[in-house]
Amino acid sequence: MPNPLLLPLLEWARKLRYPTLFKITAALFLVTLFVPDPFPLVDEILFGLGTLLLANWKRRKEPPSAIEPSKH
Repeated sequence: MPNPLLLPLLEWARKLRYPTLFKITAALFLVTLFVPDPFPLVDEILFGLGTLLLANWKRRKEPPSAIEPSKH
């Protein structure tokens, strides 16, 4: 069950695209490495952002090598 305090933040983060979400997650992770528990619930926020990051991580489609001619 999601924490009601974190739900608005995770709803906002769910709308972010992959590069921005990755940058925010990486920055928060680096802050927690150097400053232990800089503010309350930082670990839960980091876990939630990491979950969203993995959920948004998709394989890019390979571009078609050649356009097939249309048959009439």
